[in-house]
Amino acid sequence: MKTICAIVFICIVALVIIERESNILSSTYSTMGQRESLSGEQEREDLGTPSNSSGRKHVLLFATTRAGSSFTGEFFNQLGENMFYLYEPLWHVHSNATVPAGIYRDVLHALFLCDFSPLEKYILPPPQDHVTPHLFRRMSSLSLCDQPVCSPVVKDVLEKLQCKNRQCGPLNLTLASESCLSKQHHAIKTVCEYQLEALQPLVEDPRLDLRVIQLVRDPRAMLASRMVAFKENYRAWKVHDGQVPEDDIQLNRLKENCDHMRMSAEVGLSQPSWLRSRYMLVRYEDIARDPLQKAEEMYRFAGIPFTQQVIKWILSSALTKRNSDKIYSTEKYSAEQADKWRSNFPFMLVKVVQRVCGPTMKLFGYRLVDDEKTLVNKSISLLEEKEFL
Repeated sequence: MKTICAIVFICIVALVIIERESNILSSTYSTMGQRESLSGEQEREDLGTPSNSSGRKHVLLFATTRAGSSFTGEFFNQLGENMFYLYEPLWHVHSNATVPAGIYRDVLHALFLCDFSPLEKYILPPPQDHVTPHLFRRMSSLSLCDQPVCSPVVKDVLEKLQCKNRQCGPLNLTLASESCLSKQHHAIKTVCEYQLEALQPLVEDPRLDLRVIQLVRDPRAMLASRMVAFKENYRAWKVHDGQVPEDDIQLNRLKENCDHMRMSAEVGLSQPSWLRSRYMLVRYEDIARDPLQKAEEMYRFAGIPFTQQVIKWILSSALTKRNSDKIYSTEKYSAEQADKWRSNFPFMLVKVVQRVCGPTMKLFGYRLVDDEKTLVNKSISLLEEKEFL
């Protein structure tokens, strides 16, 4: 009997000890988990990663004029119902020469948060009751031409460029804001914000999960494209003699664009703490050569699922040979577009561009040419194989 009691007593003591050890271990693992969680949060803070509980991603595609941003922006526009895409909303701000530089950033900030009221101040004529038929290239945004934003047509009120797939009335910016809030992801493409440093408040805003994609293009190709799209700006150039006045406004603008592209890229590629893992540099020529791969890379960088809908658009619009001479068309065989400028761009102008944009071209891996024969020989690539981390 005594033996049985002793065994029972030992078992009870053992159970008490086991339970106590279990509680200690449980407490230890709980504390470790809390520490790991806190450590992860601290690490995200160190990396400058904002907290965005909604899972919504924000993408800013920024470039300069005639750099291929309309085509590249379609990669995000074509995502459809999960994406709210805006095409060049800062055009209205850019049209006002008296606007301080910080206004671009502030309007962008508001638009990413689906607030159109700051933009309304720059739309001319001013919207009435938040309704306007004058938003720049509304037709280039599927989000603004789809239901419920596509309001009924109003008699005698027409937009300059109407939506492609349906007739819509004047744009109700309140409906646009509501649609924006309902979408999973937001993307904006602009050629009006040149300084990457100005975007730091947006990147650090905990309400946004912002990724910045800087798109660059060979300055020689940009100028060739501008001279076709904006002929009136270059009428004074004696192209065949290569005579461009040193103080010419368009030449100075090109140099300024090149300098801004380079300085922004230098900031982004240096990966400051506030921008770490949030900046991507892409060359238009690389996109044109392999749009599917580059689109997938951009989606992966943005943290957005790459869908069959986007793939289908790329296959039909960028990888199918077609004849399109429309200046603003985004449906062209991309592989032929990248080098098309080389066939008829005067070599004397090539030398002018290389002189004013040389440092920028070197950073982005664009090879200089020393003679016209090399320029027109498209079997010779002017693009260095280069990765931008």
